[in-house]
Amino acid sequence: MTDPDDSTQQLFLRRNRVRLQSLVDRVVPADEYPSASEAGALEFLASVLDERPDWLDRIRAVVDGHDQDDDPDWAWFAGIVAAGYYADAGNGGNAGERSWEMVGWQPGPPTGWSVPVPVPTAQPVVVRPSELAERYDAIVIGSGAGGGVAACGLAESGRRVLVVEAGSWPGTADLAQDHIRNPRSTWGLAPRSGPVDLGNPRVIASPEGDRVARPSDWDWHNNAFTAGGGTRVYGAQAWRFAPRDFTMATDHGVPDGSALADWPIGYADLEPWYERAEWELGVSGDGDGPWAGPRTRALPMPAMAAGPARERLAQAATELGWSTVHVPLLVNSVPFLGRGACEQCGMCVGFACPVDAKNGSQNTMLPRAVATGNASVLLETRAARIRTDRSGRVVGVTLVGTVDGVDWRSDVDAAEVVVAARAVESARLLLNSRSEQEPNGLGNGRDQVGRHLQGHRYGGAMGIFDDVVEDGLGPGPSIATTDFRHGVPGQIGGGIIADEFVATPSNTYAYLTGFGLLPRAGIDSKHGMRDLARRSMRLMGPIQEVTSADSRVRVDPAVTDRWGVPVARFSGGPHPEDTRARDHTSARSGDWLRAAGARRVAEMHGELTGTSGGQHQAGTLRMGDDPRTSVVDPFGRVWGHDNLRVADGSVHVTNGGVNPVLTIFATAMRTIDDMIR
Repeated sequence: MTDPDDSTQQLFLRRNRVRLQSLVDRVVPADEYPSASEAGALEFLASVLDERPDWLDRIRAVVDGHDQDDDPDWAWFAGIVAAGYYADAGNGGNAGERSWEMVGWQPGPPTGWSVPVPVPTAQPVVVRPSELAERYDAIVIGSGAGGGVAACGLAESGRRVLVVEAGSWPGTADLAQDHIRNPRSTWGLAPRSGPVDLGNPRVIASPEGDRVARPSDWDWHNNAFTAGGGTRVYGAQAWRFAPRDFTMATDHGVPDGSALADWPIGYADLEPWYERAEWELGVSGDGDGPWAGPRTRALPMPAMAAGPARERLAQAATELGWSTVHVPLLVNSVPFLGRGACEQCGMCVGFACPVDAKNGSQNTMLPRAVATGNASVLLETRAARIRTDRSGRVVGVTLVGTVDGVDWRSDVDAAEVVVAARAVESARLLLNSRSEQEPNGLGNGRDQVGRHLQGHRYGGAMGIFDDVVEDGLGPGPSIATTDFRHGVPGQIGGGIIADEFVATPSNTYAYLTGFGLLPRAGIDSKHGMRDLARRSMRLMGPIQEVTSADSRVRVDPAVTDRWGVPVARFSGGPHPEDTRARDHTSARSGDWLRAAGARRVAEMHGELTGTSGGQHQAGTLRMGDDPRTSVVDPFGRVWGHDNLRVADGSVHVTNGGVNPVLTIFATAMRTIDDMIR
């Protein structure tokens, strides 16, 4: 008799249990360690199908015979089963975490935790929608790097501030464990750092037609929707942009098909705020390398301790004639600003720090803002539009959200508004803020809002070694060469190359199979994971993209979110120079691995497609001196609106060949200081 509560997918799994057991055990057969079914693969499939019922057709295809090695459905199925087998036990596919024992991986520090983890999460001071005031001195949209700086600076200046955050404020335990639901995994499941898939579509335009994407899709360009934004779960590399990053058009000209331009400010203009950001948040490291600008003060903390992998790579770089530096990190290498030091666990990027040693908006800027008594944080709320009066002056924001299953909408007034929702959502907000004076959106009289979308394309390589090279000492990035940020003959820009974050076993499987170094299924795949997980090393680096006016964000009136607000629509693609720079980074990464003793190396090449964005998204509200070619002035003020500022990466003219978050902190500090004055 059929249980009336059974879903279609659960009924299918039960009816095909024997066949599915055979299939999952083809992916991970039994040996001295459990097979996939013995570790709970069928229960894992049941749980993910509850979340992604649209996957049922692909699983049905595999059951019905699409199970050949060269079949895309089989490759996908094998990946999902393996993801569960190598992920945390909480996902149901790795009972007893035996696969971690097999590959020699542990989530905690190699020597164990010195304190109980996770440490208690700071309790947020939040306001409910029913408690909103009618008017604030300032409303800040977003609570990530730029939003936290804005909230802190404005509140400390005496202004009454409302911070509007689309996500929630989850506890550290909620963001510190799940290996396949975090923003740095690509298994197609919505990250615990938000947003949920339901009700948050975006549209991808292409010559083949439009496609609606969900937050768990890679080209949705998710980062994190939570208090602290992406800084809650980022890898926290804290590079300064170099002087030449601000003068790309002067140095290289403007290639055909690009919109490459200089910044209206230079390195010297930002240097004081780089220093402030490094000291007010906390950065560890010891140097900047070639192409870097001068600094007036050393970093506040020494570099993180590193293991033998760094020594191996340093020696190889010396043999190649390259210079190296420790990777600067927004991570406490020693106790700093009242919080403890990193314990070097294996779960940093994509996760919240169990000991609160990773420095983001949520544990630096936002607490300072709240401590003044002048700031309130409103969670799980979207800004639908910025409101203007009949003269076109900004007067407030329309907010939307859901409380206890009931949607609500409210107009809240403000003397000043700061937009810091990241490049995609900030552009979307201005485009949706139409008025009689600006029918195409705020600041968009010259069709500039949403253009020049960029993030980072990555180059890199993965190497296989005869001996163990991965010691599990987190966070992972310990050494980088900055020699190729500029000055590569025949190339516009470049980027750093660094060793990568300690990977979870499920991501290690993804990297090894993605580079063609590991079979997707079978006993050879299982033995390969056992033998290679700690004998492999990945070097990666972002490249300086050549911006295009056609790579952009629009809004799509035909597709809306759950509150009826038109969503972002992406169009455009890479410039040919991006492929050239990516290929150079991959080739040099391969050279470095070979010099370090790798016996087999695979490099990243192939066609680049789609728009660039993700966690490094930037450029949609470009800063400039001329309102005809930019959206904001050199202090983040939207042209024509003296009480509307932008304080996130969307103001970047170019995005450097390094992680951009320190520049977001610095430009936001400069903008808010000017706003306060």
